[in-house]
Amino acid sequence: MSYFQFEQKRGVMIIGLDKPGDTVNTLDQSLMDGFAQALDRAEADPCRAVVLISLKKDNFIAGADIDMFRTFVEPGQAHAVLRRGHVLANRLAAFPKPVVAAIHGPALGAGLEVVLACHGRIASDDPKTALALPEVKLGLLPGLGGTQRLPRLIGLRRALDVMLTGKNVYARKARKIGLVDALIHPHGLADAAVQYALDLAERPRRRRRKRGWLDRLLESRLGRGFVFRMAAKQVRRQTHGNYPAPFHILRCAQIGLDRGIDKGLETEAELFDQLTLSPESRALVNLFFAMNAAKKNPQADLARPVRKRAVLGAGLMGAGIAQIIAEKGDAVVMKDLDAEALGRGERTIWKALGDKLKKRAITPFARDQIMGRVYGSVEERDLAGADLVIEAVFEDLALKRQMLAMVEARCAEDGVFASNTSSLPIAEIAAEAKRPERVIGMHYFSPVAKMPLLEIVVHEGTADWALATAFAEGARQGKHMIVVHDGPGFYTTRILGPMLNEAVLLLEEGADIVELDRAMVRFGFAVGPVALIDEVGIDVGVHVGRVLGPLFTARGAQPSQTLDRLFRDGYRGRKNGRGFYSYRPGKRKRVNAAIYRYFGGRSRARIPAADMQERLFLAMVNEAAHCLGEGVLRAPDDGDLGAILGLGFPPFLGGPFRYIDRVGADALLKRLEALQNRHGPRFAPAPIIADHVGKRFHGDS
Repeated sequence: MSYFQFEQKRGVMIIGLDKPGDTVNTLDQSLMDGFAQALDRAEADPCRAVVLISLKKDNFIAGADIDMFRTFVEPGQAHAVLRRGHVLANRLAAFPKPVVAAIHGPALGAGLEVVLACHGRIASDDPKTALALPEVKLGLLPGLGGTQRLPRLIGLRRALDVMLTGKNVYARKARKIGLVDALIHPHGLADAAVQYALDLAERPRRRRRKRGWLDRLLESRLGRGFVFRMAAKQVRRQTHGNYPAPFHILRCAQIGLDRGIDKGLETEAELFDQLTLSPESRALVNLFFAMNAAKKNPQADLARPVRKRAVLGAGLMGAGIAQIIAEKGDAVVMKDLDAEALGRGERTIWKALGDKLKKRAITPFARDQIMGRVYGSVEERDLAGADLVIEAVFEDLALKRQMLAMVEARCAEDGVFASNTSSLPIAEIAAEAKRPERVIGMHYFSPVAKMPLLEIVVHEGTADWALATAFAEGARQGKHMIVVHDGPGFYTTRILGPMLNEAVLLLEEGADIVELDRAMVRFGFAVGPVALIDEVGIDVGVHVGRVLGPLFTARGAQPSQTLDRLFRDGYRGRKNGRGFYSYRPGKRKRVNAAIYRYFGGRSRARIPAADMQERLFLAMVNEAAHCLGEGVLRAPDDGDLGAILGLGFPPFLGGPFRYIDRVGADALLKRLEALQNRHGPRFAPAPIIADHVGKRFHGDS
């Protein structure tokens, strides 16, 4: 099997990389073998220089083949593979002829590490070109010399930022920081790389990019120590010690700079080997595969074309949905009751696009194009012929039924009506519909443009083609989908409810607001539960509590009534500046001390952080198990993905079901029973947990 094609041009050998059978190039052991053979050929050839280029459309090398990581099950396996990779990268770096990487499209992970080993780098100035070392997002570290060569190329500070965040560096930024040497239009990339390779053959010693005095100071041994101390401090603050990979990245880089690249590479291989077997990396790698699977439509052949799209409601959610539709190149009608509401929605989109413009993520022309695809209207007739209508009005059953009746009277006979509801059962919305089979839930998360999850909700009568069409639309919008069955709160809202209720109960017992939020952030959640209530809105929390209340009381739980009292007294959370925290323009949010009068006064009890973490976390995990046992969830993967992408469940734990697999159903059962004995029937273990004693929810590791 040939991975490479060869061409001679002006005394330069052009090596074209084209992995057979794949739409993108990924680095695996077979490709490394082929790479070594390609270098043998180039070394024996009388050519003066070499250009490495991809023959794939819009892709250089998308990284290592992640499937390979799953084959590492014993200590030493990853180490052996990486040392082979180091030999190859070192050979490339020491190659007797100049090697220039010609980059168009993503050069990620191992792909960027190949680029770093080359003598020159030239990239297309296309938006598709992105360079990154994203291994940290998988709980790993750059393993083919990235921790060694990147700091030497662009400086320590910038290299740590790239490695510790895993973020993309786009072409112009890459040129500015010295990650690439030049930019060119994609059509001229090969010719420009050939010329650059010839220039290097003529002048092998290139002048290094000048660095400012601050960078020179921080590159000194004393300065490096300061940089590493500050970076470690920031990593501890951001990860709370839950992720080992960032600390290992720092160690590799520091050893390499202090003791030489050979020792740095050996450390890189040793620590990478440890990380591949860590539970954190296993969880994140499994999450990676689940996210990819969540974009694949299992009934793609049933999806019907969507030629016209409409969104009902121009509030934050409606405007956000209209924005992501328009950003994907599709026109959308955004309808609201009056011009004032439409104006607010259009300004919301314009501001969001303006923020992207400031970050140079889009051009002014692209912004204007996107806005031009959003057609604001107050007229029902503008919905005529729509194949997909996404309703994003207030959480009121009567109002949503009214919207459905209007759509059925105006829109395409086979169009889909999707309700962006977070808690109202879809069957109840569709109860009076003429064509209930077309009614489905598409539950987006706020902010719509940033949150990756889309929870698709089907009721008993939803047609398979309607589900397939909604799924295809979500994939087009760039979302990761989980499909859940109908019921109060569906999945995500339902498992969030017990956790937030437990937070309110803890406050009633005397917990401190700041300490409670801090405990859960340190545990690994993106935001504390009390702050989350404010963000979601106390009014929304009250509404959701009324929807979910009967479900939980039927199991013997007693939901708190304090949120209802807060709501009656005008507390709404961040939206009106009155919540558990106070919000003032230009000021840091602070605890609203006045709210403690609803929780027994300002004197607070000292409740151990571990106790608070156990109660809140297991309330969510147990409810997830109830959802799987009752058939709300179709598969454990959906439950894990929904909790992480929709609710900020700690990614390093892998989701509720991978967490149960990690600790064992028997151990979890005992912990829940202990909580039940202390706090009552709301912690009664879901029956499916007992059913899985001695078994796993996931078959893989």
